Amino acid sequence: MHTPRKMQMKDREDITQFISAYSFGLLVSPSLTGTHLPLVLNPDEGEHGTLYGHISKANSHWKELDNQRVLVVFTGPHAYISPTWYESEQAVPTWNYTAVHCYGVTKFLNNLETQSALEDLVNKYEPGLMNNTELMPEEYVNKQRQAIVGFKIVITEIHAKEKLGQHKNQGDQKGVFTALSKSKMPDNKELADYMEKHNIGTGK
Repeated sequence: MHTPRKMQMKDREDITQFISAYSFGLLVSPSLTGTHLPLVLNPDEGEHGTLYGHISKANSHWKELDNQRVLVVFTGPHAYISPTWYESEQAVPTWNYTAVHCYGVTKFLNNLETQSALEDLVNKYEPGLMNNTELMPEEYVNKQRQAIVGFKIVITEIHAKEKLGQHKNQGDQKGVFTALSKSKMPDNKELADYMEKHNIGTGK
């Protein structure tokens, strides 16, 4: 991913929070096959952290994953930027966005590790659901677990980018931030909220 120096996200904690917040990733293997799936990051396992997930056995992609170098793309807020929002008289349209690319090597999990990874994933999105034995009795859950392959990705390299107009002058930044903030489009508002939270490209 082309990442100019001013747009690099360098802080490890910021990257960890980004992956946690936008955890539905795109997993791409050497054959350029891609699978969209949720992943959980353990930031303390390995030099750059380790991602955990699972894939359906019905998806043949899993057959080419073990011990392979892969790319996982996490996409955060993004939106179209109109040149009419700038203070500058001459400008062109662009797209502002946030993204993290993780490179790493996949390893398959055993049954116990897969169960633990599943619980961590479910608890991330709906704590306590695993205890609902009426909705998900143990026999049913065990049967469903046989239909998936658990895996982890030991991260070896991370590229993180925030293209938020921070290279523009203060007036241009204010114009873009104001337009995004006042927009009724959810994507625009989400991007503005991200910019304000991280104090990037707001012109302040």
